[in-house]
Amino acid sequence: MKERGKTYKTEKRAIWRVFSYLRYYPKEIALNIVFNLLSIIFNLLSFVLIVPVIELFFGMAEPPAAEPALGFSQKELTEWAFYHIYLIKEESGLWHCLFIFAGAYLVCSLLYNATRYLGLFYLSPIRNGVLQRLRDDLYHRITILPISFFAGKRKGDLISRMSADLADIEWSVVSTLQSLVKDPINVVVFAATLIFISPKLFLLFLVVLPPAVLLIGKIGASLKRNSQKGQQKLGEMMSTYKETLDNLEVVKAYQREDYRQEVFERANGQYSQRMMKVARRREAGSPLSEVLGTIGLGFILVMGGMSVLEGEIEASVFILFVIIFARLIPPVQALVKAYSSLQKGSASAARIYEIIDADERITEKPGAVMMKGFERAIEYRNVTFSYQDEGSEPVNVLDNLSLRIEKGSKVAIVGPSGAGKTTLADLLPRFYDPAQGEILIDGVPIKDMNINSLRSNVGVVSQNCILFNDTIEHNIAFGLERVDKEAIRNAARLAHADDFIEQMPQGYDTMVGDHGSALSGGQRQRISIARAILRNPPIMILDEATSALDNESQQAVQAALDNMMKGRTTIVIAHRLSTIENADMIVVMERGKIVEKGTHKSLLEANGMYKSLLEMQNFAKINTK
Repeated sequence: MKERGKTYKTEKRAIWRVFSYLRYYPKEIALNIVFNLLSIIFNLLSFVLIVPVIELFFGMAEPPAAEPALGFSQKELTEWAFYHIYLIKEESGLWHCLFIFAGAYLVCSLLYNATRYLGLFYLSPIRNGVLQRLRDDLYHRITILPISFFAGKRKGDLISRMSADLADIEWSVVSTLQSLVKDPINVVVFAATLIFISPKLFLLFLVVLPPAVLLIGKIGASLKRNSQKGQQKLGEMMSTYKETLDNLEVVKAYQREDYRQEVFERANGQYSQRMMKVARRREAGSPLSEVLGTIGLGFILVMGGMSVLEGEIEASVFILFVIIFARLIPPVQALVKAYSSLQKGSASAARIYEIIDADERITEKPGAVMMKGFERAIEYRNVTFSYQDEGSEPVNVLDNLSLRIEKGSKVAIVGPSGAGKTTLADLLPRFYDPAQGEILIDGVPIKDMNINSLRSNVGVVSQNCILFNDTIEHNIAFGLERVDKEAIRNAARLAHADDFIEQMPQGYDTMVGDHGSALSGGQRQRISIARAILRNPPIMILDEATSALDNESQQAVQAALDNMMKGRTTIVIAHRLSTIENADMIVVMERGKIVEKGTHKSLLEANGMYKSLLEMQNFAKINTK
């Protein structure tokens, strides 16, 4: 029960946080309120004009013999108006009087529609601006959250939050702004008018309010629960969809199309069933409010009719009361619908703010120093790093590890899978932070450095080279502004990429496709290397940069890497041990610890793990020939 109450408060707070973006639009909100209020007044006046017309045609009341004093009660105001209307009728004639009322009604109608449009006109920048700012905040948060945040997340669910949940907020929350601004004013003005006309009849309407509020509240709570579950099911369905797209070759190779279809259909069916419940409950609110309003109208017709017969109220005034009461029902219905929409959108808003409020574990200290270069050494001091899934004990990936890397040296990190090689490298540009210990560059802890300046001094080339669906030129120049084209070409030449780029249909302006799908693995890797060369960082991390390539591509890429490593401090995570024989230092890791350290020659002489790994790799080569 406590957990449910906490979830409810979180969702309620999320809705108000969406509305907090309204603070950026004070002028538009003020104008929207003003024009909405004016439209309501002109709409009300157009109905008030009906009473004199009824009086004129049917002579339902005799005018006062003498001009009454103008008062503020319903009776005094009605008598004063009737006296002057009949005076105009006597002086100008019935038809002239009717033309006056028709013209007044037309003016009120035109002013009502004009002010109503202006209200919507000033609402448009508010609606679109709120969504724009929310999308910006969500995307910004995704870019600054640490990589560890996404390690346990399904990408399909994240995409669902950025697309479906934002769309749901747009239609369920932001689209209710007009109702939330205009309809309460509408209800207050119309209700005040009804109270002014007849407090007794208005009190009868209040009899049906408590049960209506209770029923609508129950529908809203059910709607919110089902909406939250529905959005979760949508995230599962999107994850299935993305997994299939990303692994389509595997699905086809293992003939698992039918199985994946079943998985998708199951997720799709569960989502559809849940959203069906949401739709049914949402649509129940409006008819329910109309039924309750009709019951209230029935009470009023009976009791009002008796009041007319007993002479407590004029028949024409009673007709006006009924007309205005009927006009009160639509804004009440709109508020009920807006409430239901808010309940539905609250689940989506909570899912969005789960990401926006996620702990930014990689934080920058106030007054962080700028890293202006690299002069002496990189040092890992007693570094421990752990991964931890929810509900499980932390598992050490690095365990009290210490390592010193001198400037200008080439250091290779080797070891079996799961030894912690990539984690060791990822800690240097602060993709993660260690649980214990610290990393220093030239004696300064990297936690004390400006993050952007640190990362601008560290280049990364991994086996999973990431290219964007853009031109080759823009991919090479990624992260830099106003780069000279000749510098881009020079970086490509050093990366042994210039020849194949020139042979592409549009040369450097060729689009590489999604994830670089228009290029081969070796070509993608060389463009990735060219990007690192252009950035020209003093420290370079090569994470198994040639492990996924064939021999021919590997040779071309290795030549490019050799060019790039000249004059730089390089950390090489090696899969093919033959590529790191000339390293200044080879570090052998196992289970998060350094078990051996030395040159290729000294490690062979030590007859330890490095020699065993090398012999296994050579044995595998012989068997594959």
